[in-house]
Amino acid sequence: MPVPIRRLVVALTLCCALVAGATACGGEQASTRSSTKSSAQPSGEVRAEPAADTPSPTTSVERQKFAKTRFVANAGLAAGATYQWIVKPWKAGKFKKGAKGRRTTLIKAGLAGAFAYNRLKAAQKNAQADPTLSKALAPLTAAIESLKSLPSKLRSGDGNAASLFNDVIGDVKDAGKSAGAPVQDQVPSGSQLAKG
Repeated sequence: MPVPIRRLVVALTLCCALVAGATACGGEQASTRSSTKSSAQPSGEVRAEPAADTPSPTTSVERQKFAKTRFVANAGLAAGATYQWIVKPWKAGKFKKGAKGRRTTLIKAGLAGAFAYNRLKAAQKNAQADPTLSKALAPLTAAIESLKSLPSKLRSGDGNAASLFNDVIGDVKDAGKSAGAPVQDQVPSGSQLAKG
């Protein structure tokens, strides 16, 4: 029995030393990485300047690359949600009156519709940082905006709403592909869908 207790004491001592060391080092780093930094002025005054909270791309090429990456991620999530919870059940006839599980299917479709609209608006915003992508997506602005009212129509069982979602997602994918940002379906998790 003495061996396990000895090991416990050694392990506890090492953990405390590591935590104390990390805290000491972290305190110095925290003071140098505060939300404001001081800079000396020629007159001897100290002026506070806000420090950058998040790294940002420095060149226009980097901004365009990040814009395309974000566009592909957001459009992919919209496409995945649309296919999984709107198009697939619609093609299977689960929106029709009398279909088994219709109510649950319609609720999920409404949530997926709201999620897809939200992600498409984000993708549209991302595309603005890349001239080619922005130009390719510009004709779809009205179509994307028209999706705003469709989640409520999906919940009421309107099959035309499902068809419209499918068409707009196809157009967004085509625009991304033509601008060098091909979109792949990414089915969002249930928690992502609930957050919108």
